[in-house]
Amino acid sequence: MNSSHSASYAAAGVDVTAGYEAVRRIKPMVESTYIPGVMGTIGSFGGLFAPDLSNMKKPVLVSGTDGVGTKLKLAFLMNRHDTVGIDCVAMCVNDIVCGGAMPLFFLDYIACGHNDPARIADIVSGITEGCRQANCALIGGETAEMPGFYPPEEYDVAGFSVGIVDEENIIDGKKLAEGDVLIGLASSGVHSNGFSLVRKIFDVEHIDLGAPVPELDGKSLGDTLLTPTRIYVKAVKSALRTGVDIHAVSHITGGGFYENVPRMMTPGLSARIDTSAFPVPPIFPLIQKTGDIPRRDMYNTFNMGIGMVLAVPAQQAHHAMMTLISAGEQAFRIGEVVAGDGGVELV
Repeated sequence: MNSSHSASYAAAGVDVTAGYEAVRRIKPMVESTYIPGVMGTIGSFGGLFAPDLSNMKKPVLVSGTDGVGTKLKLAFLMNRHDTVGIDCVAMCVNDIVCGGAMPLFFLDYIACGHNDPARIADIVSGITEGCRQANCALIGGETAEMPGFYPPEEYDVAGFSVGIVDEENIIDGKKLAEGDVLIGLASSGVHSNGFSLVRKIFDVEHIDLGAPVPELDGKSLGDTLLTPTRIYVKAVKSALRTGVDIHAVSHITGGGFYENVPRMMTPGLSARIDTSAFPVPPIFPLIQKTGDIPRRDMYNTFNMGIGMVLAVPAQQAHHAMMTLISAGEQAFRIGEVVAGDGGVELV
């Protein structure tokens, strides 16, 4: 048993023994994410991972870092903390997979005003669930108790992930060509972007977030908004393993279609997307109507029902669609690559 205790530090608002209790609670969850390559367990100063490079000619590490943002405010208001960890993992690993890399491991950082071991365990339960969905290991993390910096009931969550890809298999848009088909993978809702606008529109601090909303098929606004970000790692991995030649990938995050789709384009090419080719979840029309938001702003802020866009050769489009659907995704043929200036046209 760890006998470390500082009465003076506790008087300042930091209880180190709460940290030990949090570690005890989360250890089994963390170990449930372990995959081949993990060395040791939590508690060391650094997380160790030995990747299998035997089938790679020139392995390249790909990293991504992100947080959950002001979506956390909804978690505070709903007193529900077991989903935001999935968002944190998703925002990192979905970025990594855009380059063709598969995530190996993840590390988290939780800063809080008061270390409540049960709440920390709830947060980490979401992080471990996200890691399992992405088939990566949670090999380390940090919980920082910061009284006076954060209110006692609030916290922030950020993460960092590392993936790997053989250099010859990097997806960087170099193969992108006019006529390539754009396939959209359905989002699970708002994901983790645009929540500053969402919170303002609905005045979330002053409404009943648990009340059923007719426009949301009877679901509450709080539950709908807290729906975790979808993780696309396994679907993209499945497509690559079955021979789909993915030319480019875009993760539709903050900035929506207008900011993120052009990031997958190369000089002389643009994207033309048919917005009638995929269903828009009811939360988005509700946001637009409630806030009187112009259509362009909606597509420039939110994912509008598409969380990831893949560009594939036209002759492989059907095979890619079937593979992605078999992997559990809702996939839609939403457009094509055309000659242009690198932007995106929504029709």
